[in-house]
Amino acid sequence: MSHSLVIFGASGDLTTRKLIPALYKLAERGRLPGTLRMIGFSRTPMSHEAWRAALAESTAKFVGGRFQRDAWNQFAAGLYYHPGDIGHAADFASLSKQLDELEQGKPTARVYYLATVPQFFEPAIESLGASGLAAEEGRPNSPCRRIVIEKPFGTDLASARRLNDVVHQFFAERQVYRIDHYLGKETVQNILVFRLANAIFEPIWNRNYVDHVQITAAEEVKVGRRGGYYDTAGVLRDMFQNHLLQLLTVTAMEAPAKFNADAVRNEKVKVLEAIRPMTTVEVATNTVRGQYLGYRREKDVAPDSQTATFAAVRLDVNNWRWQGVPFFLRSGKAMGCRTTQIVIQFRDPPLRLFGDGTAGQQKANRLVIHIQPAEGIQLHFHTKVPNREVDTRETTLDFRFDSFFADALPDAYERLLLDVLSGDQSLFARSDEVELAWGIIDPIVAAWQATGRPPLWQYEPGMWGPIGSSDWMQAAGRQWLDDCPVLKHVDGGETE
Repeated sequence: MSHSLVIFGASGDLTTRKLIPALYKLAERGRLPGTLRMIGFSRTPMSHEAWRAALAESTAKFVGGRFQRDAWNQFAAGLYYHPGDIGHAADFASLSKQLDELEQGKPTARVYYLATVPQFFEPAIESLGASGLAAEEGRPNSPCRRIVIEKPFGTDLASARRLNDVVHQFFAERQVYRIDHYLGKETVQNILVFRLANAIFEPIWNRNYVDHVQITAAEEVKVGRRGGYYDTAGVLRDMFQNHLLQLLTVTAMEAPAKFNADAVRNEKVKVLEAIRPMTTVEVATNTVRGQYLGYRREKDVAPDSQTATFAAVRLDVNNWRWQGVPFFLRSGKAMGCRTTQIVIQFRDPPLRLFGDGTAGQQKANRLVIHIQPAEGIQLHFHTKVPNREVDTRETTLDFRFDSFFADALPDAYERLLLDVLSGDQSLFARSDEVELAWGIIDPIVAAWQATGRPPLWQYEPGMWGPIGSSDWMQAAGRQWLDDCPVLKHVDGGETE
């Protein structure tokens, strides 16, 4: 089938860094379905040729050795530009005319991608609706209309509901693709395959065998040029409401009856429904917040800012599978290394027969799923040290995607864009899923702002967050796994 992809915010960073390079790589591998034409919509005056030339330069930069001039020229023939303003009705009328001319009456699926800053989401959706570009009925040459919305989808529950209401005025839920690039990563998708395609893991994926779960998204970078945005958002809105809760749902969900979008998303929603929002008193004991030293000197950050750049949160999934198993989520800026990982920590054996007989959580078996950048899976277990009586040592079975598969892992946007074009919503958030996630995060944000509890810990850049986070875990009888897998070879040796 023929597709027309309209990118609003065509001159922006997301388009040049992610969207066009991802589409080019899909085209270069012959993965794009049917004919695809891409129309960039932005206020910057530009011709088709000028946009193609600018994108050729930026795409060559971001795809590196994958860039081939002949393949690009073939791909670029489907690139068009339409100068316009989201607030001007006449620009949407002329866009509609351009689309009709390009499609020449052939059955065509249209995708509208909002790659703009969030304040333009609602005006763009309303303009699409008012101009008739969102309508499917009465247009025989237009089999479907889809809209892709980047995060953040709202800044709290109230704004998310308002945005959902605007979207649903013009688009049915089956047409809406709320994108979270974390779910496009191969390692995230592999969690369900790992659990449900291997009979040795699913039977122990529950409260009978699992002591707790850790989900970490650590970033080495500071806020940089994003100080103005970050100081109003903070780590909870920036990372927890979307990325970390998405990882939690994929880790904790039940097996769907069928592997399709509705069934998968139904199970994810059930997980969020099983998490009870915290009271103000619970927030003080079940969360940790921190701020890296020097944050208040960043550009566009208030000199007395109380914004958290680090947070740790305990959540409990109150259902049959996970009752009594805490989920510890943490994320922060300026941390020890860049890594996103999920740790399934198993219970200690009922009796420790070896060593001094003392149970220790740091010695328990662990399954570690590395989402990025060292994509893979590790299993930590105990073996006997040779030539000693009964001395044990923690040993690791290590699977890395880059060691086992010859092809490089695709960028998350490659998978997500392909799913949008093919109409698969499995990896995209549904409206009730978004609202439930905000319902979990909003009480924490409100309690932090109203009470100032827990205290805002300071931490040095390059650490794994504040010392209060480690103390908090120890008080719960657990210990964070602070691991930088990218610093090690598969055999465990240090890199140069």
